[in-house]
Amino acid sequence: MKFLEKMFGSRHDRALKKIQPIVDEINVQYEKLHTLSDEELRGKTREFQEIIKERMEGFDPYEGLEQSDPEREKKSKKNELAALNEILDEILPEAFAVVKDACRRLTERKHTFIAADTEMTWAMVPFDVQLVGGYHLHHGSITEMATGEGKTLVATLPLYLNALAGRGSHLITVNDYLAQRDAEWMGQLYEFLGLTTGVILGQMTPAVRKENYSADITYGTNNEFGFDYLRDNMAVEVERLVQRGHHYAIVDEVDSVLIDEARTPLIIAGPVPRSSEGDFPKLNPSVKTLVERQRRLVVKLLDDADKLMNSEDEADGKNRQFEAGIKIYQATHAAPKHKRVLKHLSEQGMKTLIQSVEDEFTRDKRLHELDEDLYYAIEEKTNSIDLTDKGRDELAKIEHKDSSYFMLLDLTEVFHDIDMDNTLSDDQKVKKKAEAETEMAERSSMLHTISQLLRANTLYRKDDEYVIENGKVQIVDTFTGRIMHGRRYSDGLHQAIEAKEGVRVEAETQTIASITLQNYFRLYGKLAGMTGTAETEEEEFFKIYEMDVSVIPPNRPIQRKDFNDEVFRTQREKYKAIIDEIVRLHELGLPVLVGTTSVETSELVARMLGTRTVAGRKLREYVAVLNAKQHQKEAEIVAQAGRPGAITIATNMAGRGTDIKISDEIRDAHGENGIITQRIKADPSIIERHKAEYGIDPKDQSGGLQIIGTERHEARRIDRQLRGRSGRQGDPGQSKFYVSIEDDLMRMFGGERIGKIMDTLGIKDGEVITHPMITKAIEKAQTRVEQYNFSIREHLLQYDDVMNIQREVVYSRRRSALHGDIQQELDYLLEEFVG
Repeated sequence: MKFLEKMFGSRHDRALKKIQPIVDEINVQYEKLHTLSDEELRGKTREFQEIIKERMEGFDPYEGLEQSDPEREKKSKKNELAALNEILDEILPEAFAVVKDACRRLTERKHTFIAADTEMTWAMVPFDVQLVGGYHLHHGSITEMATGEGKTLVATLPLYLNALAGRGSHLITVNDYLAQRDAEWMGQLYEFLGLTTGVILGQMTPAVRKENYSADITYGTNNEFGFDYLRDNMAVEVERLVQRGHHYAIVDEVDSVLIDEARTPLIIAGPVPRSSEGDFPKLNPSVKTLVERQRRLVVKLLDDADKLMNSEDEADGKNRQFEAGIKIYQATHAAPKHKRVLKHLSEQGMKTLIQSVEDEFTRDKRLHELDEDLYYAIEEKTNSIDLTDKGRDELAKIEHKDSSYFMLLDLTEVFHDIDMDNTLSDDQKVKKKAEAETEMAERSSMLHTISQLLRANTLYRKDDEYVIENGKVQIVDTFTGRIMHGRRYSDGLHQAIEAKEGVRVEAETQTIASITLQNYFRLYGKLAGMTGTAETEEEEFFKIYEMDVSVIPPNRPIQRKDFNDEVFRTQREKYKAIIDEIVRLHELGLPVLVGTTSVETSELVARMLGTRTVAGRKLREYVAVLNAKQHQKEAEIVAQAGRPGAITIATNMAGRGTDIKISDEIRDAHGENGIITQRIKADPSIIERHKAEYGIDPKDQSGGLQIIGTERHEARRIDRQLRGRSGRQGDPGQSKFYVSIEDDLMRMFGGERIGKIMDTLGIKDGEVITHPMITKAIEKAQTRVEQYNFSIREHLLQYDDVMNIQREVVYSRRRSALHGDIQQELDYLLEEFVG
């Protein structure tokens, strides 16, 4: 395959060559426009609009379609869209040239304006590669462009072109801040060309929303667009409708929106008439007691295992080892994140021993027996928990109840006993059965509450999966690191976490309207997307959305150095190495971005750095933390992250959509005025000291932004996204990930394989390994998680596809009732159902 690519170029290279004549035509048209006045250039917008209007007026979308065809409406819309796209393709070169020339004029005039409360000066004219990106976006593809390559500007080309049809163009982005900033920023260009711009933000009234949707180009988040669609389809008056159709949309950070957030449907909920929120705080103390008893059980299991492992009696040593393996296996199922469990798992040969225990019991079909000694068993991979018979008995003791209290009734048996009881009358039997059904429902609800409380107390950690903000439990998106405002865990899990944290337990809700993001975005006649990382999910984009991925080359070659992972046995060793590396880079004056996967880890690294001193100054003075708790300061923190000596610790939010810019002294670190040159001049001993302490000569250190990953994310593209924060537009930089086999990803999906490799290579505690075999094993673990997460999203979509058929019929009839005369519909219903 590589050989063929060298001979003929990659698929993306061939696509670029095919588009080159169109890019050349755009540039020819662009040169011609220089002589026009501003008003004449604006006149081009009106000229394009007239061409489209004139051509479309004479087009019949129903031509050739049978009246009896059930797909007639759908096919007519498809025909209309195809005809419109044909016209847009014809005017594309000149329309793109108009946008490019408007950019040139704004740049030459140093046009200043305010966007997101910041004074900015326009300084952008599209490069050829950006014209290529715009072409692909117009044709409904996903464009992968590196960080700093100007995706925001690229989007203006197809948004302008498609807005000319007068049906609205939408730009969907990841948060309100970016939506408002980009609308105000790019709105300068659209206004110059005679088009209007709108933005949809939270807390806007329906009237303001309607006005912004009426604009030629509208910016907003996927949540705002999606919830407005659901609210429109719950409206009882035409005046309350805010949206005006789904013509064309570009999704910025498309992987985040269409993949990461697609696991959670958009739901509008309402109150439940009878709610059980009171059960959560009532049962939580008993569940906490059970969790504490399981922790004590884990300590005993590990103590017993240590005694067996350390016994000096040589007789029957193999059996003792195996018995110890059983105890440790049980401990991993009882409390997988317990510190002592993690320590045991990192020891040489331990993964192999546990695997042999699992294999032996699986072979004899006795694996379930290992969990019977526990109060409950945790399955981390599926995020599930199973209360055992021993656990039910223990809960009954804690609650001072009979042991059968936490068991479900066998209604078949109960009903049979009632039927066979001749002392009861028929009415009494009916009453007894109703009472049994009520008791069954109450027990089932109680066991469900206990199950969710167990999950809340064992699988969900504060400052990891969620944070407490203003006395409320707020979910943190594991992929973006952002708070998911307005979202709640379903099936009572959110209430269980509220009870665990001692905050107010909100009333139970029921779904009134819902839609998956996948089915919402399928409403658009044409959908496109942009991101820095899409190629790894190419198959899913095509399978779900029928969208191709086009990789756009950078305007300047990427200079960043990406190093192999450094792998350690324990997290303690890993964090020590991370802190040492941050200190080393800080001493050289280089800015460092530390990427973490949770709020908890970001705060841990910040605390560890706070104890270190460099040149008599505490490092905490240079440290800024960007996570779900500090999201309000995001723009300010990102703006400072590229200055000399800055240390920015960020969760995955790491400023998506905002570039970390560096100065010339950082860019050319070894130049005459470079930061490393300055530091060596100020302290010549730094060279020998760094060689002795770190084994690295400062003269060999790359300049630019330095990226440190504290662990691998479960999705490869999130790691790529972090690397991509450095090396923008040909800048230098470097990136390296630090991994331990105690990390969640390694433990759950790759630990056995990696543990075996480290055992084979004889890696001991305190030693670091950088090896291609390890890198491959990590990537395999990530691929397994990606496939697992894809299957979750696929199943969610399959369920919603069934609901979507009903949703389309109901919403279509509601719209007809709102907009038209419903007499015809009433006549049809009377004839159909009354006869």
